[in-house]
Amino acid sequence: MSTKINDKILSKVSKRWIIGSQLSWNYERMMGGGYLYSILPFLKENYGDKSEEYYEMVDTHSQFFNTTPHMGGFILGMDMATEEVEGLKAKEAITSLKTGLMGSFAGVGDTIFGVLFPTVFGSVASYMALKGNSIGLILWIIVNLGLLVFRYYSVGIGYKQGLKLVDTMSGRMKALTHSATLLGVTVIGAMIPSVINAKITWVFTSGKVKLNVQDTLDQIMPMLIPAIIVAIVYWLLGKKAFNSTRVIMLVIIFSIIMRLLQVM
Repeated sequence: MSTKINDKILSKVSKRWIIGSQLSWNYERMMGGGYLYSILPFLKENYGDKSEEYYEMVDTHSQFFNTTPHMGGFILGMDMATEEVEGLKAKEAITSLKTGLMGSFAGVGDTIFGVLFPTVFGSVASYMALKGNSIGLILWIIVNLGLLVFRYYSVGIGYKQGLKLVDTMSGRMKALTHSATLLGVTVIGAMIPSVINAKITWVFTSGKVKLNVQDTLDQIMPMLIPAIIVAIVYWLLGKKAFNSTRVIMLVIIFSIIMRLLQVM
Protein backbone atom coordinates (compact mmCIF):
# COMPACT_ATOMS: atom_id res chain seq x y z
CA MET A 1 0.00 0.00 0.00
CA SER A 2 1.16 3.57 -0.57
CA THR A 3 1.90 5.67 2.48
CA LYS A 4 2.10 9.40 3.18
CA ILE A 5 4.79 9.03 5.80
CA ASN A 6 8.29 9.14 4.39
CA ASP A 7 11.49 8.18 6.15
CA LYS A 8 12.18 11.83 6.98
CA ILE A 9 8.93 12.22 8.94
CA LEU A 10 9.45 8.88 10.66
CA SER A 11 12.98 9.90 11.62
CA LYS A 12 11.76 13.23 13.03
CA VAL A 13 9.16 11.51 15.18
CA SER A 14 11.72 8.95 16.39
CA LYS A 15 14.26 11.62 17.35
CA ARG A 16 11.62 13.67 19.12
CA TRP A 17 10.55 10.61 21.08
CA ILE A 18 14.11 10.03 22.29
CA ILE A 19 14.62 13.65 23.32
CA GLY A 20 11.15 14.72 24.36
CA SER A 21 9.10 11.71 25.47
CA GLN A 22 8.93 13.11 29.00
CA LEU A 23 8.92 16.83 28.22
CA SER A 24 6.45 18.78 30.39
CA TRP A 25 5.91 15.70 32.58
CA ASN A 26 3.28 16.45 35.21
CA TYR A 27 0.93 14.61 37.55
CA GLU A 28 -2.16 15.48 35.51
CA ARG A 29 -1.15 14.22 32.05
CA MET A 30 2.30 12.75 32.73
CA MET A 31 3.82 12.02 29.29
CA GLY A 32 0.94 13.56 27.34
CA GLY A 33 2.92 16.66 26.37
CA GLY A 34 5.94 14.62 25.29
CA TYR A 35 3.74 12.32 23.21
CA LEU A 36 2.18 15.30 21.44
CA TYR A 37 5.59 16.89 20.83
CA SER A 38 6.85 13.65 19.30
CA ILE A 39 3.92 13.05 16.96
CA LEU A 40 3.51 16.67 15.76
CA PRO A 41 5.54 16.26 12.51
CA PHE A 42 3.25 13.39 11.52
CA LEU A 43 0.07 15.32 12.39
CA LYS A 44 1.17 18.25 10.22
CA GLU A 45 1.95 15.92 7.32
CA ASN A 46 -1.21 13.85 7.67
CA TYR A 47 -3.81 16.57 8.34
CA GLY A 48 -2.18 19.88 7.40
CA ASP A 49 -1.06 22.22 10.16
CA LYS A 50 -4.06 24.56 9.96
CA SER A 51 -6.96 22.18 9.46
CA GLU A 52 -9.72 21.46 11.99
CA GLU A 53 -8.70 17.80 11.96
CA TYR A 54 -5.16 18.77 12.94
CA TYR A 55 -6.27 20.80 15.96
CA GLU A 56 -8.70 18.10 17.03
CA MET A 57 -5.97 15.44 17.00
CA VAL A 58 -3.55 17.81 18.76
CA ASP A 59 -6.08 18.03 21.58
CA THR A 60 -6.52 14.24 21.55
CA HIS A 61 -2.79 13.53 21.78
CA SER A 62 -2.21 16.02 24.58
CA GLN A 63 -4.29 13.91 26.97
CA PHE A 64 -2.97 11.60 29.69
CA PHE A 65 -0.35 9.09 28.60
CA ASN A 66 2.16 7.17 30.67
CA THR A 67 4.31 4.15 29.91
CA THR A 68 7.96 3.10 29.84
CA PRO A 69 9.74 5.46 27.38
CA HIS A 70 11.54 2.49 25.82
CA MET A 71 8.19 0.85 24.97
CA GLY A 72 6.17 3.95 24.12
CA GLY A 73 7.71 4.16 20.65
CA PHE A 74 5.85 1.02 19.59
CA ILE A 75 2.53 2.59 20.60
CA LEU A 76 3.48 5.83 18.83
CA GLY A 77 4.26 3.91 15.63
CA MET A 78 1.02 1.92 15.69
CA ASP A 79 -0.86 5.15 16.36
CA MET A 80 0.59 6.79 13.22
CA ALA A 81 -0.11 3.74 11.08
CA THR A 82 -3.75 3.68 12.13
CA GLU A 83 -4.28 7.43 11.69
CA GLU A 84 -2.57 7.40 8.32
CA VAL A 85 -5.10 4.94 6.92
CA GLU A 86 -8.26 5.84 8.83
CA GLY A 87 -7.64 9.52 9.59
CA LEU A 88 -9.97 11.26 12.02
CA LYS A 89 -12.31 8.24 11.99
CA ALA A 90 -9.73 6.38 14.07
CA LYS A 91 -9.83 8.95 16.90
CA GLU A 92 -11.68 6.71 19.35
CA ALA A 93 -9.67 3.66 18.31
CA ILE A 94 -6.40 5.53 18.88
CA THR A 95 -7.45 6.71 22.33
CA SER A 96 -8.49 3.18 23.29
CA LEU A 97 -5.32 1.71 21.79
CA LYS A 98 -3.09 4.05 23.82
CA THR A 99 -5.06 3.44 27.01
CA GLY A 100 -5.08 -0.32 26.55
CA LEU A 101 -1.41 -0.76 25.68
CA MET A 102 0.37 1.79 27.85
CA GLY A 103 -0.27 -0.15 31.07
CA SER A 104 0.72 -3.59 29.79
CA PHE A 105 3.75 -2.19 27.95
CA ALA A 106 4.80 -0.35 31.12
CA GLY A 107 4.66 -3.61 33.07
CA VAL A 108 7.04 -5.28 30.64
CA GLY A 109 9.20 -2.20 30.04
CA ASP A 110 9.66 -1.28 33.70
CA THR A 111 10.78 -4.82 34.47
CA ILE A 112 13.26 -5.04 31.60
CA PHE A 113 14.54 -1.48 31.30
CA GLY A 114 13.90 -0.23 34.82
CA VAL A 115 15.07 -3.25 36.80
CA LEU A 116 16.83 -5.90 34.71
CA PHE A 117 19.23 -3.74 32.69
CA PRO A 118 20.30 -1.39 35.53
CA THR A 119 20.70 -4.31 37.94
CA VAL A 120 22.71 -6.61 35.67
CA PHE A 121 24.79 -4.17 33.64
CA GLY A 122 24.91 -1.54 36.37
CA SER A 123 26.27 -4.03 38.90
CA VAL A 124 28.94 -5.29 36.51
CA ALA A 125 29.93 -1.79 35.39
CA SER A 126 30.06 -0.36 38.93
CA TYR A 127 32.07 -3.33 40.24
CA MET A 128 34.62 -2.92 37.46
CA ALA A 129 34.75 0.84 38.07
CA LEU A 130 35.37 0.31 41.80
CA LYS A 131 38.31 -1.90 40.89
CA GLY A 132 39.71 0.93 38.77
CA ASN A 133 38.83 -0.72 35.46
CA SER A 134 37.69 1.90 32.95
CA ILE A 135 35.94 -0.78 30.89
CA GLY A 136 33.10 -0.57 33.42
CA LEU A 137 32.40 3.04 32.42
CA ILE A 138 32.64 2.17 28.73
CA LEU A 139 30.28 -0.79 29.21
CA TRP A 140 27.67 1.41 30.90
CA ILE A 141 27.90 4.03 28.15
CA ILE A 142 27.57 1.37 25.42
CA VAL A 143 24.50 -0.17 27.11
CA ASN A 144 22.76 3.20 27.37
CA LEU A 145 23.63 4.11 23.77
CA GLY A 146 22.16 0.76 22.73
CA LEU A 147 18.95 1.58 24.58
CA LEU A 148 18.74 4.94 22.78
CA VAL A 149 19.13 3.15 19.43
CA PHE A 150 16.40 0.72 20.49
CA ARG A 151 14.08 3.63 21.34
CA TYR A 152 14.79 5.23 17.96
CA TYR A 153 13.90 2.14 15.93
CA SER A 154 10.95 1.13 18.13
CA VAL A 155 8.81 3.83 16.47
CA GLY A 156 9.51 2.44 12.99
CA ILE A 157 8.86 -1.13 14.12
CA GLY A 158 5.55 -0.09 15.68
CA TYR A 159 4.62 1.78 12.50
CA LYS A 160 5.30 -1.19 10.20
CA GLN A 161 3.46 -3.61 12.45
CA GLY A 162 0.65 -1.09 12.78
CA LEU A 163 0.23 -0.96 9.01
CA LYS A 164 -0.14 -4.74 8.94
CA LEU A 165 -2.70 -4.52 11.72
CA VAL A 166 -4.72 -1.86 9.90
CA ASP A 167 -4.59 -3.86 6.65
CA THR A 168 -5.87 -6.92 8.48
CA MET A 169 -8.53 -5.00 10.38
CA SER A 170 -9.65 -2.84 7.46
CA GLY A 171 -13.42 -2.42 7.72
CA ARG A 172 -13.39 -3.70 11.29
CA MET A 173 -12.39 -0.52 13.09
CA LYS A 174 -15.48 -0.65 15.31
CA ALA A 175 -14.49 -4.11 16.51
CA LEU A 176 -10.91 -2.93 17.06
CA THR A 177 -12.13 0.11 18.98
CA HIS A 178 -14.40 -2.04 21.13
CA SER A 179 -11.62 -4.55 21.86
CA ALA A 180 -9.10 -1.84 22.71
CA THR A 181 -11.65 -0.10 24.94
CA LEU A 182 -12.35 -3.32 26.83
CA LEU A 183 -8.62 -3.86 27.28
CA GLY A 184 -8.18 -0.31 28.54
CA VAL A 185 -11.07 -0.57 31.02
CA THR A 186 -9.73 -3.91 32.27
CA VAL A 187 -6.23 -2.53 32.79
CA ILE A 188 -7.47 0.59 34.58
CA GLY A 189 -9.86 -1.48 36.69
CA ALA A 190 -7.08 -3.85 37.72
CA MET A 191 -4.98 -0.88 38.84
CA ILE A 192 -7.59 0.38 41.33
CA PRO A 193 -6.85 -2.04 44.23
CA SER A 194 -3.08 -1.75 43.76
CA VAL A 195 -2.93 2.05 43.53
CA ILE A 196 -5.70 3.25 45.88
CA ASN A 197 -5.38 2.35 49.55
CA ALA A 198 -8.59 3.32 51.32
CA LYS A 199 -9.98 1.34 54.24
CA ILE A 200 -12.63 2.00 56.89
CA THR A 201 -10.86 1.87 60.26
CA TRP A 202 -13.96 2.74 62.29
CA VAL A 203 -15.43 -0.13 64.30
CA PHE A 204 -19.11 0.06 65.25
CA THR A 205 -19.63 -0.70 68.93
CA SER A 206 -22.94 -1.29 70.72
CA GLY A 207 -22.55 -2.67 74.23
CA LYS A 208 -20.50 -5.82 73.93
CA VAL A 209 -21.16 -6.09 70.21
CA LYS A 210 -18.42 -4.89 67.86
CA LEU A 211 -18.73 -4.74 64.11
CA ASN A 212 -15.69 -4.24 61.90
CA VAL A 213 -17.14 -2.26 59.01
CA GLN A 214 -14.21 -2.93 56.67
CA ASP A 215 -14.43 -6.71 57.15
CA THR A 216 -18.16 -6.57 56.44
CA LEU A 217 -17.59 -4.57 53.24
CA ASP A 218 -14.87 -7.00 52.13
CA GLN A 219 -17.37 -9.86 52.43
CA ILE A 220 -19.75 -7.96 50.16
CA MET A 221 -17.08 -6.94 47.64
CA PRO A 222 -13.31 -6.71 48.21
CA MET A 223 -11.89 -3.23 47.52
CA LEU A 224 -15.39 -1.72 47.44
CA ILE A 225 -14.29 1.62 48.95
CA PRO A 226 -11.50 2.25 46.36
CA ALA A 227 -13.97 1.39 43.58
CA ILE A 228 -16.55 3.85 44.99
CA ILE A 229 -13.91 6.59 45.29
CA VAL A 230 -12.84 6.08 41.66
CA ALA A 231 -16.47 6.18 40.50
CA ILE A 232 -17.12 9.44 42.38
CA VAL A 233 -13.92 11.05 41.08
CA TYR A 234 -14.78 9.97 37.52
CA TRP A 235 -18.27 11.45 37.92
CA LEU A 236 -16.89 14.73 39.29
CA LEU A 237 -14.42 15.08 36.41
CA GLY A 238 -17.39 15.02 34.04
CA LYS A 239 -18.87 18.10 35.69
CA LYS A 240 -18.08 21.56 34.32
CA ALA A 241 -17.49 22.96 37.80
CA PHE A 242 -14.63 20.52 38.41
CA ASN A 243 -11.22 20.02 36.86
CA SER A 244 -8.42 17.68 37.91
CA THR A 245 -6.85 20.23 40.30
CA ARG A 246 -10.13 20.88 42.12
CA VAL A 247 -10.84 17.17 42.40
CA ILE A 248 -7.36 16.53 43.84
CA MET A 249 -7.86 19.28 46.42
CA LEU A 250 -11.28 17.84 47.28
CA VAL A 251 -9.77 14.37 47.78
CA ILE A 252 -7.04 15.81 50.04
CA ILE A 253 -9.59 17.69 52.17
CA PHE A 254 -11.83 14.61 52.36
CA SER A 255 -8.86 12.45 53.40
CA ILE A 256 -7.86 14.87 56.18
CA ILE A 257 -11.43 15.05 57.54
CA MET A 258 -11.85 11.26 57.48
CA ARG A 259 -8.53 10.84 59.27
CA LEU A 260 -9.38 13.40 61.95
CA LEU A 261 -12.73 11.67 62.53
CA GLN A 262 -10.85 8.34 62.64
CA VAL A 263 -13.21 6.90 60.06
CA MET A 264 -10.50 6.00 57.53
